[in-house]
Amino acid sequence: MKTQPVYIAPSILSADLLRLEEQVKALARNGADYIHVDVMDGHFVPNLTFGPNMVKTLKRITSVPLDVHLMISNPDLYIEAYAKAGADILTV
Repeated sequence: MKTQPVYIAPSILSADLLRLEEQVKALARNGADYIHVDVMDGHFVPNLTFGPNMVKTLKRITSVPLDVHLMISNPDLYIEAYAKAGADILTV
């Protein structure tokens, strides 16, 4: 059986937003391969989370690639905005 690589992509969903920079830098120091950003719009799923500006801010904080998960209605309308903000991977 072929062994597949394992990648670690911790989510910032449970981060303390008042300490976000510190926590993201700790993820980078500790070897995170990606940082996972769950985007929720309050329609597709009941919760509401991060917009493109959060992705832009994260890109200033870290060089770790951002895996942005669009759990939103009509994600096709927002792909360009998240890509321009700095998403390295977009999951729809």
